Amino acid sequence: MGGMAEQTPPPEEQDPSERTDRPILTGLVALVGVGLVVGLVLGGGALAATRLLGLGGEEEAATAVATERDSLVLPEPEETEEPDGPLVTLRPDPQQSARPSQEPTEEEEEGITLSAGQTQVSPMGQIDLTGVYPGGEGAILQVQRFEGGRWGDFPVTASVSNETFSTYIQTGQTGVNRFRMLDTDSGDASNEVKVTVG
Repeated sequence: MGGMAEQTPPPEEQDPSERTDRPILTGLVALVGVGLVVGLVLGGGALAATRLLGLGGEEEAATAVATERDSLVLPEPEETEEPDGPLVTLRPDPQQSARPSQEPTEEEEEGITLSAGQTQVSPMGQIDLTGVYPGGEGAILQVQRFEGGRWGDFPVTASVSNETFSTYIQTGQTGVNRFRMLDTDSGDASNEVKVTVG
Protein backbone atom coordinates (compact mmCIF):
# COMPACT_ATOMS: atom_id res chain seq x y z
CA MET A 1 0.00 0.00 0.00
CA GLY A 2 1.08 3.37 -0.61
CA GLY A 3 2.91 4.92 2.22
CA MET A 4 0.94 7.16 4.37
CA ALA A 5 2.45 10.51 5.07
CA GLU A 6 3.11 10.96 8.61
CA GLN A 7 1.34 13.94 9.96
CA THR A 8 3.13 16.03 12.45
CA PRO A 9 1.04 17.30 15.20
CA PRO A 10 0.39 21.06 15.02
CA PRO A 11 2.51 23.15 17.38
CA GLU A 12 0.85 23.82 20.60
CA GLU A 13 -0.60 27.23 20.87
CA GLN A 14 0.80 29.22 23.73
CA ASP A 15 -1.34 31.36 25.98
CA PRO A 16 -0.45 35.07 25.42
CA SER A 17 -0.42 35.67 29.20
CA GLU A 18 2.35 33.11 29.56
CA ARG A 19 4.76 34.77 27.10
CA THR A 20 8.12 35.76 28.62
CA ASP A 21 9.23 38.30 26.05
CA ARG A 22 7.70 41.73 26.63
CA PRO A 23 9.38 44.08 24.19
CA ILE A 24 7.91 47.38 25.49
CA LEU A 25 8.90 46.76 29.09
CA THR A 26 12.33 45.55 28.08
CA GLY A 27 12.82 48.68 25.90
CA LEU A 28 11.81 51.01 28.73
CA VAL A 29 14.20 49.38 31.22
CA ALA A 30 17.02 49.57 28.68
CA LEU A 31 16.25 53.26 27.98
CA VAL A 32 16.30 54.17 31.69
CA GLY A 33 19.57 52.33 32.15
CA VAL A 34 21.21 54.13 29.23
CA GLY A 35 19.92 57.49 30.56
CA LEU A 36 21.47 56.82 33.97
CA VAL A 37 24.81 55.86 32.48
CA VAL A 38 24.89 58.91 30.18
CA GLY A 39 23.89 61.24 33.09
CA LEU A 40 26.65 59.85 35.32
CA VAL A 41 29.25 60.19 32.57
CA LEU A 42 28.23 63.79 31.78
CA GLY A 43 28.06 64.78 35.47
CA GLY A 44 31.47 63.30 36.17
CA GLY A 45 32.90 65.06 33.11
CA ALA A 46 31.43 68.42 34.21
CA LEU A 47 32.82 68.00 37.75
CA ALA A 48 36.24 67.12 36.38
CA ALA A 49 36.16 70.13 34.03
CA THR A 50 35.27 72.60 36.83
CA ARG A 51 38.07 71.26 39.03
CA LEU A 52 40.51 71.32 36.14
CA LEU A 53 39.61 74.94 35.27
CA GLY A 54 39.51 75.96 38.94
CA LEU A 55 35.94 77.28 38.77
CA GLY A 56 34.77 75.79 42.04
CA GLY A 57 37.71 77.10 44.10
CA GLU A 58 36.94 80.80 43.45
CA GLU A 59 33.51 80.54 45.00
CA GLU A 60 34.89 78.84 48.09
CA ALA A 61 37.70 81.43 48.36
CA ALA A 62 35.21 84.32 47.96
CA THR A 63 33.05 82.85 50.70
CA ALA A 64 36.08 82.53 52.99
CA VAL A 65 37.13 86.15 52.31
CA ALA A 66 33.61 87.45 52.86
CA THR A 67 33.35 85.58 56.13
CA GLU A 68 36.74 86.91 57.25
CA ARG A 69 35.84 90.50 56.29
CA ASP A 70 32.32 90.38 57.72
CA SER A 71 33.37 89.38 61.19
CA LEU A 72 32.48 91.99 63.80
CA VAL A 73 34.64 92.81 66.76
CA LEU A 74 33.16 94.99 69.48
CA PRO A 75 35.59 96.77 71.77
CA GLU A 76 35.17 96.59 75.48
CA PRO A 77 33.17 99.58 76.76
CA GLU A 78 35.15 102.14 78.72
CA GLU A 79 34.00 104.93 80.95
CA THR A 80 34.61 108.39 79.54
CA GLU A 81 36.10 111.09 81.66
CA GLU A 82 34.14 114.19 82.55
CA PRO A 83 35.33 117.26 80.62
CA ASP A 84 37.29 119.66 82.78
CA GLY A 85 36.75 122.79 80.65
CA PRO A 86 33.65 124.77 79.75
CA LEU A 87 31.16 123.13 77.40
CA VAL A 88 30.92 125.67 74.59
CA THR A 89 30.09 125.05 70.95
CA LEU A 90 31.04 127.87 68.62
CA ARG A 91 29.01 128.54 65.52
CA PRO A 92 31.26 128.09 62.45
CA ASP A 93 31.98 131.24 60.49
CA PRO A 94 30.57 130.80 56.96
CA GLN A 95 33.25 133.10 55.58
CA GLN A 96 35.99 130.75 56.85
CA SER A 97 34.82 128.01 54.47
CA ALA A 98 36.58 129.87 51.67
CA ARG A 99 40.28 129.17 52.00
CA PRO A 100 42.10 132.41 52.66
CA SER A 101 45.15 133.04 50.54
CA GLN A 102 46.88 134.55 53.56
CA GLU A 103 46.34 134.10 57.28
CA PRO A 104 45.46 137.34 59.08
CA THR A 105 47.58 138.46 62.02
CA GLU A 106 46.14 139.17 65.47
CA GLU A 107 46.33 142.90 64.72
CA GLU A 108 44.27 142.48 61.56
CA GLU A 109 41.63 140.32 63.26
CA GLU A 110 40.42 143.39 65.14
CA GLY A 111 39.98 145.37 61.89
CA ILE A 112 39.07 144.28 58.38
CA THR A 113 40.00 140.69 57.52
CA LEU A 114 40.14 139.87 53.80
CA SER A 115 40.23 136.45 52.11
CA ALA A 116 40.52 135.55 48.43
CA GLY A 117 38.61 132.52 47.16
CA GLN A 118 41.26 131.78 44.52
CA THR A 119 45.03 131.99 44.51
CA GLN A 120 45.39 131.65 40.73
CA VAL A 121 43.00 132.48 37.87
CA SER A 122 43.19 132.93 34.11
CA PRO A 123 43.04 136.47 32.70
CA MET A 124 39.59 137.96 33.40
CA GLY A 125 38.80 135.01 35.67
CA GLN A 126 36.58 135.66 38.69
CA ILE A 127 38.34 136.38 41.99
CA ASP A 128 36.02 136.12 45.02
CA LEU A 129 36.86 138.52 47.85
CA THR A 130 35.18 137.91 51.21
CA GLY A 131 35.87 138.94 54.75
CA VAL A 132 34.72 140.19 58.13
CA TYR A 133 34.69 143.69 59.60
CA PRO A 134 33.76 143.63 63.31
CA GLY A 135 31.98 146.84 64.23
CA GLY A 136 31.92 148.02 60.62
CA GLU A 137 28.19 147.56 60.00
CA GLY A 138 27.08 149.55 56.93
CA ALA A 139 30.61 150.60 55.93
CA ILE A 140 31.53 150.91 52.25
CA LEU A 141 34.79 149.16 51.42
CA GLN A 142 36.86 150.07 48.37
CA VAL A 143 38.88 147.35 46.63
CA GLN A 144 42.46 148.51 46.07
CA ARG A 145 45.29 147.01 44.02
CA PHE A 146 48.98 147.60 44.64
CA GLU A 147 50.72 148.80 41.47
CA GLY A 148 53.47 151.24 40.68
CA GLY A 149 54.67 151.21 44.29
CA ARG A 150 51.37 152.41 45.81
CA TRP A 151 47.79 151.35 46.49
CA GLY A 152 45.28 152.51 43.88
CA ASP A 153 41.48 152.19 43.79
CA PHE A 154 40.09 149.27 41.80
CA PRO A 155 36.62 150.06 40.35
CA VAL A 156 34.72 147.77 42.77
CA THR A 157 33.23 148.37 46.23
CA ALA A 158 31.49 146.19 48.81
CA SER A 159 29.16 147.03 51.69
CA VAL A 160 29.37 145.47 55.16
CA SER A 161 26.27 143.64 56.39
CA ASN A 162 26.19 141.54 59.59
CA GLU A 163 29.89 142.39 59.96
CA THR A 164 30.73 140.50 56.74
CA PHE A 165 31.27 141.49 53.12
CA SER A 166 31.72 139.78 49.78
CA THR A 167 32.32 140.83 46.19
CA TYR A 168 34.26 139.65 43.16
CA ILE A 169 36.67 141.24 40.74
CA GLN A 170 38.17 140.43 37.33
CA THR A 171 41.42 141.63 35.87
CA GLY A 172 43.45 141.02 32.74
CA GLN A 173 46.71 142.20 34.33
CA THR A 174 48.87 139.06 34.42
CA GLY A 175 51.31 138.16 37.15
CA VAL A 176 50.94 138.44 40.92
CA ASN A 177 48.23 140.95 41.87
CA ARG A 178 47.97 142.29 45.44
CA PHE A 179 44.55 143.40 46.71
CA ARG A 180 43.16 144.89 49.92
CA MET A 181 39.96 146.54 51.18
CA LEU A 182 39.83 150.14 52.43
CA ASP A 183 37.08 151.65 54.61
CA THR A 184 36.26 154.85 52.72
CA ASP A 185 35.11 156.64 55.92
CA SER A 186 37.64 155.61 58.56
CA GLY A 187 40.60 154.92 56.28
CA ASP A 188 41.14 151.49 57.91
CA ALA A 189 42.69 148.96 55.54
CA SER A 190 42.53 145.19 55.53
CA ASN A 191 45.30 142.69 55.15
CA GLU A 192 46.45 142.12 51.57
CA VAL A 193 45.84 139.00 49.50
CA LYS A 194 47.87 137.85 46.50
CA VAL A 195 46.32 136.29 43.40
CA THR A 196 48.32 135.13 40.38
CA VAL A 197 46.61 135.95 37.07
CA GLY A 198 47.60 134.04 33.93
